[in-house]
Amino acid sequence: MGLLEGKVVVITGAGGGIGREHALAMAGEGAAIVVNDLGGARDGTGGGASMADETVDLIKQAGGEAVANYDNVATVEGGQGILRTALEAFEQVDVLVNNAGILRDKSFSNTTEDLWDPVIAVHLKGTYCVTHPVYNHMKERGAGGVIINTSSTSGLNGNFGQCNYGAAKAGIAGFSRCLAIEGKKYDIRVFVLAPVALTRLTEDLGGFGNDEMKERMNPAAVSPLVTYLASDLAKDMTGKTFFCGGGRIAEMKVVTNTGVTKSDASALWTPEEIAGHMKAGEILLPE
Repeated sequence: MGLLEGKVVVITGAGGGIGREHALAMAGEGAAIVVNDLGGARDGTGGGASMADETVDLIKQAGGEAVANYDNVATVEGGQGILRTALEAFEQVDVLVNNAGILRDKSFSNTTEDLWDPVIAVHLKGTYCVTHPVYNHMKERGAGGVIINTSSTSGLNGNFGQCNYGAAKAGIAGFSRCLAIEGKKYDIRVFVLAPVALTRLTEDLGGFGNDEMKERMNPAAVSPLVTYLASDLAKDMTGKTFFCGGGRIAEMKVVTNTGVTKSDASALWTPEEIAGHMKAGEILLPE
């Protein structure tokens, strides 16, 4: 019996890359999969049914259950449509993996509104649009659930030329941390994933080195962690952020140094006092 037997999993952007690998891995553990993909190019333009349909076919050929959905995650109607597809096909949703994404990279001084808005819409608003109806379904159903939101090292650590993408991905991380707190009351667990893999979104970004490194950066290497988080093996965890890629898995955290505290009642520092404590290394975290 698979780890996800009897579970229904919705995965956005599952027509290719990391999303497809998630779908195949989780179907292999017994889950029924709703494969959402708009079928557009990496910059979000265009659309079509072929990508989602191909993932569904692969799952069915392996003996699994799957249904395709082609809604746009960046609209409220699209999010509701994704849930509707799941309920019509399988009557419930147990796990949501927000994975859909696009890239419109440019240095910030050259970033125009038409490069900014679609990236924020697909990643950040898209995470809201899909999560809101699914979260409420999980809450009303009363059986708990798991939501895994895809952030990025670009949002958590920063990366040149990705201010739009990094802003959206950092927003997803903050959203997820807040939702994890709210979801505890309803046994809805929430996780943040920061994957690194070679896909059509990353193939021209560089940094993947030789053929051996490219093989290690297979997107399939990310999916076992997602499967684990969705399963009862991780039932005692929520609110965690994980880096995953190339065989490495590591928790990521926002860390606050002990710092210094003003002793007098005014709590007001002078700039010169602050400079002294900075120089003494009492405020900054160690490098």
